Amino acid sequence: MNWFRGMIQKVVGGGASPASPQIPPPENSAPKSASEYHKVIVAYMDQAEPLLKHEWERFNPKTSAIGEEILSGTPEAQAALAMPLVEELRALDRTISLLQSKRQDRRRKVGLYLLISLLGRRLPIQEGVVLSLLNWIGKASYVSHYEYPVTAMVRLAEEWASAGKMTDDLKAGFVRFRNRLARHAGADDRRLCQRLAAAVSEAPELPLVSGEPWADAVIHFLNDCSDETKFFWNELLGLCVTATSANVTQKWLKKAEAILADAQGREEFSRRMSAWLPLVEKPRSAASGYAAVGSYEITDLHQDILRGLTWICGLIATKEMARLMTGLALTCYKKIPGVGSRSVRVGNACVSALGMMGTTDALGQLALIKVRVKFGGAQAAIDKALTQLAERLEVPREEVEEISVPAYGMTGVGELTQRVGDFTAELKVVTSRQTEMLWRRDDGKGQKTLPAAVKSACDEEVKELMAAKKDIEKMLPAQSERLDKLYLQRKSWSVGDWRERYLDHPLVGVLARRLIWNFTSGEITTPGIWLKDTVVNRQGQPLDLNDDGILVTLWHPLNQSVDIVLGWRGFLEEWEIVQPFKQAHREVYLLTPAEEQTQVYSNRFAAHLLRQHQFNALCAARDWKNKIRLMVDDFYPPATRRLSSWGLRAEYWIEGAGSNYGTDTLESGAYRYVATDQVRFYREDAITVNAHASGGGYSSTSFDGTAPEPLRLAEVEPLVFSEIMRDVDLFVGVASVGNDPAWLDGGRDEQQRGYWHDYGFGELSASAQTRRVLLEKLVPRLKIASQCSFVDRFLVVQGKRHRYKIHLGSGNILIAPWDKYLCIVPGQGQVDKAEGKLYLPFEGDRVLSIILSKAFLLAADDKITDPTILSQM
Repeated sequence: MNWFRGMIQKVVGGGASPASPQIPPPENSAPKSASEYHKVIVAYMDQAEPLLKHEWERFNPKTSAIGEEILSGTPEAQAALAMPLVEELRALDRTISLLQSKRQDRRRKVGLYLLISLLGRRLPIQEGVVLSLLNWIGKASYVSHYEYPVTAMVRLAEEWASAGKMTDDLKAGFVRFRNRLARHAGADDRRLCQRLAAAVSEAPELPLVSGEPWADAVIHFLNDCSDETKFFWNELLGLCVTATSANVTQKWLKKAEAILADAQGREEFSRRMSAWLPLVEKPRSAASGYAAVGSYEITDLHQDILRGLTWICGLIATKEMARLMTGLALTCYKKIPGVGSRSVRVGNACVSALGMMGTTDALGQLALIKVRVKFGGAQAAIDKALTQLAERLEVPREEVEEISVPAYGMTGVGELTQRVGDFTAELKVVTSRQTEMLWRRDDGKGQKTLPAAVKSACDEEVKELMAAKKDIEKMLPAQSERLDKLYLQRKSWSVGDWRERYLDHPLVGVLARRLIWNFTSGEITTPGIWLKDTVVNRQGQPLDLNDDGILVTLWHPLNQSVDIVLGWRGFLEEWEIVQPFKQAHREVYLLTPAEEQTQVYSNRFAAHLLRQHQFNALCAARDWKNKIRLMVDDFYPPATRRLSSWGLRAEYWIEGAGSNYGTDTLESGAYRYVATDQVRFYREDAITVNAHASGGGYSSTSFDGTAPEPLRLAEVEPLVFSEIMRDVDLFVGVASVGNDPAWLDGGRDEQQRGYWHDYGFGELSASAQTRRVLLEKLVPRLKIASQCSFVDRFLVVQGKRHRYKIHLGSGNILIAPWDKYLCIVPGQGQVDKAEGKLYLPFEGDRVLSIILSKAFLLAADDKITDPTILSQM
């Protein structure tokens, strides 16, 4: 061991001093005393400390000459250095806590890296050294990889366990080490904890923390269950802790299957999941870190556990489990203020689980999630799962969303009949969003309330029936939304496929039978709609649809004569057909002279002020891609909708509004409002443009500075132009601050007040003009008709106190003759009540319902008791 002799000679000055300690023999022998080993460690630190360039960088002990000598020695000599190295590190810990010395901290750092290097080798380390290591780490308040050899200790535990040398003292020490590591464990540390538990043959502890209702329920159950059941769930939840990656592996799933098979089994697992997972939607019962009581935040550890549980649910391909995954996905994708989606990772795991099931029930649930959840991350996961399911079911991917809509047990279009005990349950779809349930006795008499005898005797059947009712009410508006988007997908069907997927489908048929369809045979196209068990034309004459060569498309009022459009509107009113969305009354947007002059862009919806988050939600609902703008030094693309069927891309240019951080932004730094600019069209593969968050104009992002060439508006297909402008009109009509009656209360500058008045009482948009035409027909049928009239862009209502002008675009109110603004914010109940007072030919126009509810209220203004409204009068 000549290197030891050389090192000690260097430390003590080559033996020149009489007080120098005895130098070991030059031949193959190591220092004989602990102090000599300690001096070697001190000499290494003295030499290595100045070589550490940055404290946050990893240090290689071989950078030091002494370190290189140490690491080239025999395993026995290296093992002998471990104990003095640990003692020196413990001493440095005490010094650092007292003096806060940077030099001492650097010495500790180079010592730690030497220890990690030594522990990474298979050295003949004694049990006492390992116990000293565990005692040192066990006194730390926080076990960090930057401060301690965490990974090396886990490897050491596994080595001692595999060699059969794990004594009771070592086992107790490693258990304490694992518990300390688990206190602040991230994903990587949780995996290390699992490895430690396996090394010491320790049954995994329950990895849940109280504070979330679902976790509280699990903890309560396991506190009262048998030891066998507790071990099973601890083992299963311990596996779920390791669900830290985005994608599940077959190896992970095999471990889960082994646990299920060896213990409680799938039935027990399914029963507990049905009880626990619905509780995820409930707010927190206790605070944890930044998550307050009543908040909806899910801790990082629990998100991994939930992800693991949903992957296991994917192994159980039942209808109930598929429905459970959909509910959990919608809960986790739901956004909460200041945080965003509750848990994208758990939502995506639910989607993956549905894809793993490979059943038509799972396919239907995926279709529901796809139309209910809009943001990009979720859509990517859903598309992946749909593709996986389509391959397993051998269904063309482009058709999977059409053929995946479940019937939910309905035997006829919009009707479900099921015998339950001594009653027959009759479920009927009454609108595009609601159903009714009737319980009929054998004598023919029916009741709407659930019979007590049925509830007690047939609880499971009733639960399944009510679950189907909820699913139908969720799926109806989702499918209505999908049908509304068919225009830009260039979809067409053979008459046979159309009948199967739309007209005669138990759920979709409810919507399809209220829409107008084009039937094309050769060069002749005839529109028709379902009436009295057949498809008829506008005159009520049945159409012959027995020719398999007939091509079916969705009818659009574009390029139709005024007489034809008005004729179809009259047909709907005559038969009181309520369309699921605007079709016969659909707005048509043609090029204006101004747009013909600007040629490549439209300013029709420029210079508006929109609530940013509401605008962003509307974009997602209409398949536009948009990013929330923050008041930061960054660039953003415009709101964009890709039209792959047409090879086009539509853009709506927007920018953040305001410059005062805190006033014009939320706590997150996101702008409260955005200002709008041009609408443009490009080829789908054209270079994208970007603008600074605070504005300044859009420019190309290409390296050579080449700007993308916008299309001339006259070159865009009229149907595409009309539908895109309709989307943009929707964004402005709903998200504009001009139709918020309470917006002025926040204190606005003169320019903002001017915009609010101009929009709130200005010229009518295309959708508002359609609303006026419809109201002119509807109002004469109301009991308040004698008190109503139309003047310019207002519905005028004569009350007992005053005369009122309701703007047909925004729904805002002026008191005549002074045109004094009257702020009334109707509740949802008032709007629904107004809708129920008369027939409306389509669903979905909330502003129309608001106008009607305000008209009824103001016509009887002498009965108003609300003090806020009365004070304004």
